[in-house]
Amino acid sequence: MEKQDINQIGAAAKKAASFLGRLGSEKKDQALSCAAEALLSHAEEILKENEKDVAAARAHQMKEGLVDRLLLTLPRIQAMSEGLRQICTLEDPVGEIMGMKKRPNGLMIGQKRVPLGVVGIIYEARPNVTADAFGLCFKTGNAVILKGGKDALYSNRAIVSVLQNALEACGITKDAVQLIESADRSVTEAFMKLNQYVDVLIPRGGAGLIQTVVRESTIPVIQTGTGNCHIYVDESADLSMAVSIINNAKTQRIGVCNACESLVVHQAVAAPLLKALKEKLDEHQVELRGDEKALEVLPDITPACSEDWGKEYLDYILSVKTVSSLEEAITHINRYNTGHSEAIITRDYENAQRFLDEVDAAAVYVNASTRFTDGFEFGFGAEIGISTQKLHARGPMGLLALTTTKYIIYGNGQIR
Repeated sequence: MEKQDINQIGAAAKKAASFLGRLGSEKKDQALSCAAEALLSHAEEILKENEKDVAAARAHQMKEGLVDRLLLTLPRIQAMSEGLRQICTLEDPVGEIMGMKKRPNGLMIGQKRVPLGVVGIIYEARPNVTADAFGLCFKTGNAVILKGGKDALYSNRAIVSVLQNALEACGITKDAVQLIESADRSVTEAFMKLNQYVDVLIPRGGAGLIQTVVRESTIPVIQTGTGNCHIYVDESADLSMAVSIINNAKTQRIGVCNACESLVVHQAVAAPLLKALKEKLDEHQVELRGDEKALEVLPDITPACSEDWGKEYLDYILSVKTVSSLEEAITHINRYNTGHSEAIITRDYENAQRFLDEVDAAAVYVNASTRFTDGFEFGFGAEIGISTQKLHARGPMGLLALTTTKYIIYGNGQIR
């Protein structure tokens, strides 16, 4: 694929965005329903293509946590379809008038919510993102250009083909969603410079991918996050609850950004908590990497090094840091977290409130698993990503995050 082809994709997306911005909510929801049904009716074809990607990944010895992110199953395709159906039920934010005020000179000035235009997404081997990104962008009147990882090429190609055919069956341009298939780095670099067509670029993947996009893109970037997520077990915690929550957050799916990677525990409850937790995590063969005080309780675990505190493992590994106070826990978390999701397990109301107030992250939990940081779980139908920055959007990005506003002014002949 030559650079000129990238420009053609950009131009087609820009033209499609102009068309999509004029579509009414009913027409958009009809097309999304058709797309949801098409995913189910073509599930067998999608799964066959996904098998090629998974087989190649395992042949190249990809980590199992990453293979799990790549893997599609019938329930996961059903969840993708349900995500599109949920988006249909959500209120369309496009066209919302956000206040209208009358100025002394008689001008009526208000704000109206409008699409961003063309959204570009660069992401790694997670084919479910393909459907989620399409659904959210389409509902908000945005065209989307997708650049998936080479490890998921067959899967992404199959999903996009199904979505495009569903759109055309509804009389809508297939250029509303386009896939860049080339794995050539120069093509990706050209995509990141396509600011004459693309209004915002969203990278989804590991720290290396995100840093590269932020450094090299000439398009405004929304950073979505790597997740070094912590769970802090306070001295007043219900330890049975703590074990259950940590086990869920660590082992339910290891290759996702909202999985727990770091445990912080108050030294007053370190011994009973760690002994009970190790027994539970041993069922999943989780490796614990602990500081000196954790090693005093569990002498056979791996000693932690300084790099472990900031590590997103995406694996059956959990770092363990013991602290002597809530203040020390918050300081440690704010130093090493990635701004994603953090949790405290406690029965102390004041400690819970202080943790909520002082921990700097997109999502902060009290007595719940970090695994809930997800657009579907938050009631958004799906998500375009989980933003770990602070401008424009933060946390799971649903429909509102894919819109901007413009001022609309009504006059009756005023001049300045």
